[in-house]
Amino acid sequence: MGMLTFAASVFALFALVGFVLFLRTVARSRAFTHRDAYSFPSASLLVGFIATISTAFLLLLPFLLPRASIPTILLGAHSPLVLIGVCALLGACASLGFVFYAPRSFPSRRFVGASVRVMLFLSSTLAVATTVAIVASLLFETLRFLEEVPLGDFLFGLHWSPQTALFSDDIGSSGAFGAIPVVLGTFLITLIAISVAVPIGLFAAVYLSEFAHKRTRSIVKPILEILSGIPTVVYGFFAALVLAPLISKLGDLIGLQVASESALAAGMVMGVMLIPFVSSLSDDALAAVPRDIRDASLALGATQSETVARAVLPAAFPGVLAGVLLAFSRAVGETMIVVMAAGLAAKMTFNPLAAPTTITVQIVTLLVGDQEFDSSKTLSAFALGMLLFCLTLVINASALFATRRYGSRYE
Repeated sequence: MGMLTFAASVFALFALVGFVLFLRTVARSRAFTHRDAYSFPSASLLVGFIATISTAFLLLLPFLLPRASIPTILLGAHSPLVLIGVCALLGACASLGFVFYAPRSFPSRRFVGASVRVMLFLSSTLAVATTVAIVASLLFETLRFLEEVPLGDFLFGLHWSPQTALFSDDIGSSGAFGAIPVVLGTFLITLIAISVAVPIGLFAAVYLSEFAHKRTRSIVKPILEILSGIPTVVYGFFAALVLAPLISKLGDLIGLQVASESALAAGMVMGVMLIPFVSSLSDDALAAVPRDIRDASLALGATQSETVARAVLPAAFPGVLAGVLLAFSRAVGETMIVVMAAGLAAKMTFNPLAAPTTITVQIVTLLVGDQEFDSSKTLSAFALGMLLFCLTLVINASALFATRRYGSRYE
């Protein structure tokens, strides 16, 4: 951290000096016109570009050159600090050199514009490349897993019991890798969460958007959105230590057998976490409905409640549906709450009072501890990750399709 702070300080100091000197030099020039003022910001940005590019090049140069060609001072005990400092100084000097020796006719605006476009392109390419790399790594390990376990057994198997041995040559290393029980538990907890989040979030959005006073909205909406800032580990603690024991005691009072880590507890807490997500997206969809639709409904004699139910909500349906599907996708991929509040054993059950497991719980369980990455047990975690990726991809694609399909009715 000290080296980066030193380099940033040197770079910022010389960039500031270059910026000030450039403005003073151009402002005092006899050829100065008001038209030149449009080039001030671009040329000043160009100073920063030159300093950044030259510094980055100098930082990479020692790694590209043979070690014998690097000066001895850069190979001392404090070589990283000295190297970064020297590169920052040379980069800043390059920017100052441009200030004094660049011609007045230099097309700085076009150069900076092209540089910005290149940077934006590289940023978007980096985001896409990162996604492709993640998918490729999952796909590669999944193919290794499918070499040992048939695809049909994995996708349609009814038993999930991966081996418990640490190494593949130990006794008891074989197991069952049917993903149906894990997927069933995932959707069970997700449906419970959606059944809690969607009604509350949608009703809250309708109230805040259509009925609440501006002062009430300014108070309630920030309080509601505070829920989205609470760490999921806090929700997990609440589900495991408060809600799950409470549901278990209530079940004992009425004669029901409730697991200590029930799907109902995990799903309800996850639903509370998703309330601000659904509410925010639904509120945006309701706000996007044209005012003319409301005025036309009221002009025909409808009440405000009838206007909301029969005019506003149908018009906002594509956005609301997309928000619900995105919340569903968010719930499918949730990890911390289900790790702390859901079960570990895969069960073929749709009972909300039982303790099913989820895809994310199994991934965490399989990768914890000393594992051999050539065993079917560890590779199955990557297969589950690929399955989770495909599920969320389908859900997000459905949300996009619903938005385009039903949104065209009101355009």
